[in-house]
Amino acid sequence: MNTAQTTDQVRDDARTAAGWGLGLLLPMVFFCALVTLSGPRAGRCLTYGEDCSPVPGWLLYGSFWTSVVAGVAALVWPRARWTGARLGAVVVQWCAQLLLAGLILSYA
Repeated sequence: MNTAQTTDQVRDDARTAAGWGLGLLLPMVFFCALVTLSGPRAGRCLTYGEDCSPVPGWLLYGSFWTSVVAGVAALVWPRARWTGARLGAVVVQWCAQLLLAGLILSYA
């Protein structure tokens, strides 16, 4: 098997994973927020200001923007350079995205 074909496949898989992550980011945030806001704890927090989650807002915004920046970096990364760093950007993107989902759902 030719190693050049294998390396190209890894690069294309990283680009595909980054694209899927960016495409699913906003729907994930929307549906996680929908699930969270439908719970009684969120209703009590919005209505009375009681029993709110202690998750800081900067952590939510930071994980969102980290996911966006890492995903865009993985998409525009040159194909011939530093494949490992590109794969690292995809891992950072997906970890930040899953952290964001967990933080949003922790309000429920």
